Formats: sequence, structure tokens, C-alpha cells
Amino acid sequence: MSGYHEPVEELAAEDRDISRALNSLKEEIEAIDWYHQRAVTTKDSTIRDIVVHNRDEEIEHAAMMLEWLRRKMPAFDHALRTFLFTEAPITEVEEAAVAGEQAPKRSSSGGSLGIGSLKG
Repeated sequence: MSGYHEPVEELAAEDRDISRALNSLKEEIEAIDWYHQRAVTTKDSTIRDIVVHNRDEEIEHAAMMLEWLRRKMPAFDHALRTFLFTEAPITEVEEAAVAGEQAPKRSSSGGSLGIGSLKG
């Protein structure tokens, strides 16, 4: 059984690649969920460390696939630029976007590169 909802012969190669990427992203997200559940429920700290490592690897894979999709699908690019790394409540970010405003961006380092002052 095919994972396509439309006749595959009607989909361009790029659209089939997008479908592959979306399915891979779903699989990575599902794996993150499984590993996370295992990590928070195990009583064995060694297992927890391994499972957390595995979960974080899946997060990396998901981020890589999301970046590929962002580069290929302008709507992903727009949505990610709108919602990621903002400080306001997410629904307020959407309201600002609809109104044509930009939500404030969040910086994890307070605008610093985290290397301290280079001045004498």
C-alpha cells in the first residue's frame, strides 16, 4: 500500500521527495515521543542516559528534516520565521502576524555570543 493520497503518477519528483521528507519527519517525531516516554519512566539511570541520548539524536534528525522542508516549501519558511524563537505567547505571535506586525524575537544568550568581553 502506498502512502500517497493522490495518484503517484500525477506527483512530480519534487513533490514525492516532499512527501518522503514529511513522512520521515513524522517518524522522527514519533521516535522522539517513544524515547521520551521511556526516559521519564525508567528507574535505571543507565538506561535513562542511553534513551535520552537516543531521543536527542532523533530531535537532531527531525530538525534537519524540518530545515530541508523549510528550504523547499515557502509556507514552512514563513511559518517557522514567524513562530520560532519568539517571546510572546504563541497565539499572540499569530495575531501579530495576521496584523502584519513582527513578534519580538528571543535570544538565549541575551544578545551576547557567550564569550565574554574582548576589551582589555
